Amino acid sequence: MAEDNGSQNEQPEAQRQVGLQKIYVRDASIEVPDGPRVFTEEYNPEVNVDLNTQIQSLSEETHQVILTVTVTAKQGERTAYIVEVQQAGVFQIEGFEADDERDHVLGAYCPSILFPYIRESVGDMVQRAGFPHFLLQPVNFDLLYAQHRANEDGTPSDASQATH
Repeated sequence: MAEDNGSQNEQPEAQRQVGLQKIYVRDASIEVPDGPRVFTEEYNPEVNVDLNTQIQSLSEETHQVILTVTVTAKQGERTAYIVEVQQAGVFQIEGFEADDERDHVLGAYCPSILFPYIRESVGDMVQRAGFPHFLLQPVNFDLLYAQHRANEDGTPSDASQATH
């Protein structure tokens, strides 16, 4: 007679899965407001990068995540260029029963999947506008997500202290 340890009667835990259904450029634009004048000066810009993430639920398990990057390069008082790209992905999220786990996947993991695509788009657009190639530096989306959550809660976290 086989020993029954009760494992056959237990329901298997739902398997966690994140599937990428579609990835696409939702919006992209570039402006060179002071061209061609900006090309006649020595190019040594001050560059500002803004990053934003939006999440839209399409169904209980399907979500659109939009990563937006805006790069502004200023040459003194002149704006050399402004590039804005919205990279979107449709993700199927299954098996994450806890809201905080699902939110972390959508707020950190999914944007990290989109980042290489947006990095390529931004670099390509800057170069096509006549400027030297621009490479977005790596982003720690886990840290940004932790900072965002700490700001929502109004409580400091180790992540928020890491930026000071």
